[in-house]
Amino acid sequence: MPDTAPTEDLARRAAGGDPAALDELLHAIRPEVVRRCGRFLPCREDAEEAAQDVLLQVARKIGTFEGRSRFGTWLHTVVANCARQKYRELKRRAAEQPAPIDVERHADPRTTSVIAGSRLDLLDALDRLEREHPHLVAPLVYRDICQLEYAEAAERAGIPLGTFKSRLHEARRQVRPWLAPPS
Repeated sequence: MPDTAPTEDLARRAAGGDPAALDELLHAIRPEVVRRCGRFLPCREDAEEAAQDVLLQVARKIGTFEGRSRFGTWLHTVVANCARQKYRELKRRAAEQPAPIDVERHADPRTTSVIAGSRLDLLDALDRLEREHPHLVAPLVYRDICQLEYAEAAERAGIPLGTFKSRLHEARRQVRPWLAPPS
């Protein structure tokens, strides 16, 4: 996050209905939001599009920020939800209208980023986990993707720390085989 103290103050003021604070907050967090969306979506354009969705959600829902946790924690949730939603939308769109392969723009698997591939695998795994065990998604997203501390992630998930750790362990156990390279 940009300098935390001013951002926290801007968030509290914006949540209280200060439109100037909201504008300043959105401007201040934009670079960080794009970077965080990039953790989920390998294509820069998709990450920027998801970031716009995040900023729109922040503007619409800032009144729900109660200040009980840090604004950065609240923002992590919005980023994770918007990025995952953007991924589902892109996946659905691709399934509905398969685009012809443009040889000039087609990614060569020999030069495609390993990180980009692993992010797509992770998003597929998160979708599958959400279908099969929805209560395990939040712990995995908060701790392993958003990289929140255990206590903060448990608080954000609204569950006791022991329960959080147990669900995180189970989520990792469920997802591990889905992410393993084919043998």
